[in-house]
Amino acid sequence: ETQSHRHGRYHLTQMSITGICCFRILPLLVITIAVFFEWLRTYPPAYGIVFATVSPLLQGHLPALIIGHGKTKGTPEVPEDMKPLPRPEHELFADLPGGYKMPLSGIGMCCRYSAYDDVLVRRTILWYLLLGGRHIDTAHVYRNHRAIGLGIKDAIARGVPRSEIFVVTKIFPPYYGYQSALDIVPTFLEELGLDYIDLVLMHAPKMPIARNECSQSGISEKECRQETWKALSELREKGVMRNVGVSNFMIHQLQEIAELGLAPIANNEFQFNAFVPPSQHELFEYCMENDITVTAYYPVGGTQEKHKAASSETIKLLSEKYGKSSYQLLLRWLVQKKAAVIPGTGNPKHMKDNLDVYSWSISDEDMAMMDGLRSSEEAKKFTYIDLNWFA
Repeated sequence: ETQSHRHGRYHLTQMSITGICCFRILPLLVITIAVFFEWLRTYPPAYGIVFATVSPLLQGHLPALIIGHGKTKGTPEVPEDMKPLPRPEHELFADLPGGYKMPLSGIGMCCRYSAYDDVLVRRTILWYLLLGGRHIDTAHVYRNHRAIGLGIKDAIARGVPRSEIFVVTKIFPPYYGYQSALDIVPTFLEELGLDYIDLVLMHAPKMPIARNECSQSGISEKECRQETWKALSELREKGVMRNVGVSNFMIHQLQEIAELGLAPIANNEFQFNAFVPPSQHELFEYCMENDITVTAYYPVGGTQEKHKAASSETIKLLSEKYGKSSYQLLLRWLVQKKAAVIPGTGNPKHMKDNLDVYSWSISDEDMAMMDGLRSSEEAKKFTYIDLNWFA
């Protein structure tokens, strides 16, 4: 066989591979992506399925949706003879409309593999409540309402009063709109097994590719949020929830809701920690000045960035000074600013550590030092959710 023949065969092989990629694989990929986005746009539960699949995979675990609930190692079983421990000494609260109080130290039930396995979720809630915690933060889109409700039921059976438990959940944008909100939110009660919910939040100002009642009727995003708020205000009057609030809302979006003169905005939940940029701090200050409590998610950084907080020179210095972990220091900084914190964990030891934010304090000088982190070089290492994406 001559060299020219071999070269010709090689060239044909290259053309065949290129042809397969261009005319078979690429169109299939385009169609798959198009179908995926159409699924997200038209099927409201799709976002929850993505959450419950992607979050475990990013942490190196197979999703419970694939392998089955209870197959993942994580939160240990709660001893059968374990009784409720006392609530934390010197516990701090945020005051809500109607005289209700929200514990400032909570647990977030999102964005980690153990938050999407029903068996581990049920154990997590029982551990947390028996260890003295009382504030549980979740959302309809996380698909763990029923497991959380079972954990609450288990804790009540062991002596934890329902009246002490503060449950927060959220309605996701695909369900926005007056009638849609009226229809979906009451189903949360059945899923959670509760007679009332303490606080229901609008999860985000909008979700760009989601189709809902509002997009189908052609009203604006602003009108959609307001129509949804009208429904939530009515449900609050009926006792479905005691308070209503928002999540990831910017100042002008808060003002759009406030101008309705309906139920007061009890809470705004957004990413807030010592490393977020000044704009997030301005939002925090606005909320504080307008009697809107703040819940900080990702209180020590992003979901994959906890190690960065521990490597901060300022945080390491102050952690050594106070004899606390970097995470405890960052949580205390927030609580001392009167923000609620909802660190996520399925580990009972970490739950104890996270609840230990009330028994000590940071000096004014050191609080100011931590306030300065927002403009430091260290802050540039962190990612944050830019609320302008929801504008």
